[in-house]
Amino acid sequence: MSSPASTAPSAAPAPTARSTPRLRGARAYSPTRPRRSVLLTVLASLIVLYTVVPLIWLVINATKTQAGLGDSNGLWFAHDFALWDNIRDTFTYDDGVFGRWLLNTLLYVVLGAGGATLLAVLGGYALAKFDFPGKRGIFALVIGAVAVPGTALAVPTFLMFSKMGLTDTPWAVIIPSLVSPFGLYLMWVFASEAIPTELLEAARIDGAGETRTFFTVVLPLLAPGIVTVLLFTTVATWNNYFLPLIMLKDPDWYPLTLGLSAWNSQAETIGGDVIFNLVITGSLLTILPLVVAFLLLQRYWQSGLAAGSVKE
Repeated sequence: MSSPASTAPSAAPAPTARSTPRLRGARAYSPTRPRRSVLLTVLASLIVLYTVVPLIWLVINATKTQAGLGDSNGLWFAHDFALWDNIRDTFTYDDGVFGRWLLNTLLYVVLGAGGATLLAVLGGYALAKFDFPGKRGIFALVIGAVAVPGTALAVPTFLMFSKMGLTDTPWAVIIPSLVSPFGLYLMWVFASEAIPTELLEAARIDGAGETRTFFTVVLPLLAPGIVTVLLFTTVATWNNYFLPLIMLKDPDWYPLTLGLSAWNSQAETIGGDVIFNLVITGSLLTILPLVVAFLLLQRYWQSGLAAGSVKE
């Protein structure tokens, strides 16, 4: 007679890792190993080409003479390398007016973009950390100002400055550049997330005034946002073309954008000099400071753009 243990049904073997079925071709995706998309890869490649090819064309053609521009392929070098000669001629042509335009652009950037950044920092901090009557109305006004393109305000600004006698002066370019609704909104959002209210209260309890709190506590925390706004306002002022076009008549006050456009237009006038090689070289020299600024301040403005994107 068999024992109860021998008649009991045997337990099923435990499943092992090898016995677990797997789908053929399945891959594990994670944030560090995202899923690849052929369509997105193609679109990104097209965007890269659209961005890089004009820069490559500019660098290559800045090495050519005026005759070489018409005798060679636009995307390859000519038989002679004239980059250094073009740079020298660019700074010496027409009594060195290119250097004057460069100094004018630096003046507009330092006073216009620097002032716009300062006003955006002060206004954004005040709107983020202080309560006062009319705050909601100011918020709506700032959002509305961001949606209005600058070209729509150029003609009314010209008429207003003309009545004040400020046209054809540097102030006609500097004063409108001080207003940056987008910079103010960006600093408002950044200050709301980057500055803890408890930290401000602790500084005030320790006896620090508002001015000391702003310079010793607030400014270090706002550094990434300040650099981001400064880069945006600098690029906008450096590349500003339409506002100086309607405000300035004296070539001695032209920025680089307007001056290079005047050089380019000489070929359309009777007896004008055809200096496309200097226009291309001047354009290359114009974008180099912006490229250097972005490379040096890359880590600051990237962190500034990402501020507030993750909710704790």
